[in-house]
Amino acid sequence: MRRDPKAGLYMIGVVSTRYEIHPQTLRMYEREGLLRPSRTEGKTRLYSDEDLERLEFILNLTRDLGVNIAGVEVVMNLRDRMHEMQREMETLVEAYRARLRAAGMDPEEGAAHPTGLVKLKPQGLVRKH
Repeated sequence: MRRDPKAGLYMIGVVSTRYEIHPQTLRMYEREGLLRPSRTEGKTRLYSDEDLERLEFILNLTRDLGVNIAGVEVVMNLRDRMHEMQREMETLVEAYRARLRAAGMDPEEGAAHPTGLVKLKPQGLVRKH
């Protein structure tokens, strides 16, 4: 995934001060695969805004909920898998909508009601004998 060059990038000292954690904690999170900061050519870690959001989630789990590192890893892996599945589902839904449009149908017409119920027209019911 390419990072937006205009997005903020922060060095390890800035991040550790901002979140009141030791730089070794950030290094440990990276070793455990929980964070993946980018690196400069000189190997300096650079944390993006996306990395900081992920760090905030990790800190919420550890500080506020008392989850250990192994638990954080499980939660983060599940979270990452859920996001990937959501992206795949959105891709499939868009492909389905494109097929409907290509067939001359409006995919939004006749969409299900928020309750999940479909309103049938009176002439829509046919009984077989």
